[in-house]
Amino acid sequence: MNDTMSFGVHRIWKDQFIKTLNPIPGTHLLDVAGGTGDITFRFIDAVKQSPLFFPFPTTTPDKKQSPVTQSKVTVLDINGSMLEVGKRRAEERGYSDIVGFNIDWVEGNAEQLPLPDNSIDAYTIAFGIRNCTNVDKVVKEAYRVLKNGGRFLCLEFSQVENPILGAMYDTYSFNVIPVMGHVIAGDWESYQYLIESIRQFPNQESFKKIIMDQGFECVTYTNLTFGVVAIH
Repeated sequence: MNDTMSFGVHRIWKDQFIKTLNPIPGTHLLDVAGGTGDITFRFIDAVKQSPLFFPFPTTTPDKKQSPVTQSKVTVLDINGSMLEVGKRRAEERGYSDIVGFNIDWVEGNAEQLPLPDNSIDAYTIAFGIRNCTNVDKVVKEAYRVLKNGGRFLCLEFSQVENPILGAMYDTYSFNVIPVMGHVIAGDWESYQYLIESIRQFPNQESFKKIIMDQGFECVTYTNLTFGVVAIH
């Protein structure tokens, strides 16, 4: 259904999201609302492409073996069944047993992360924060678990600023997407809620302020597809 609604563009958005993160070997990523594994798999692929990635132990000048740098992903989702989907996909695609990577699948709430302070290098949440009850608390928890200098990245639907394009987008959203949901998935109400939740989410500048209010510095955002989505 995601492919149908976005004409496959959601894959490009997620690719750009990981390019913005630009992870290196040794990174401990917390991917929140990431049960399906979409961001996790892209993270692993990106680290493997890093010039710093060596999948085999290296030998130091004094002929000692230097172990492979371990990267880690903690995938957290409040929905246990989604985590099972992610685990299955990881096994089917060969991500569950790659040298240099460790994936933990954790059922938990973004507003009460089951992780210690200052324990994570990077935090990602893609198309998930919009569904959280208290967005401020989610961002506050992200700040708590990130190490000093750690990065918070959020990919979420946002606001199209051009009025003409915005009107066209609204027409498509309210008149087409619920119908597609009904025809393809047999579910009008969920897709109607999707559109309404997108419109209720803070716009780019308002969400930027929420992030800054929780203590984050150097906060920026990038619009994708005219602001249909944004990366903060």
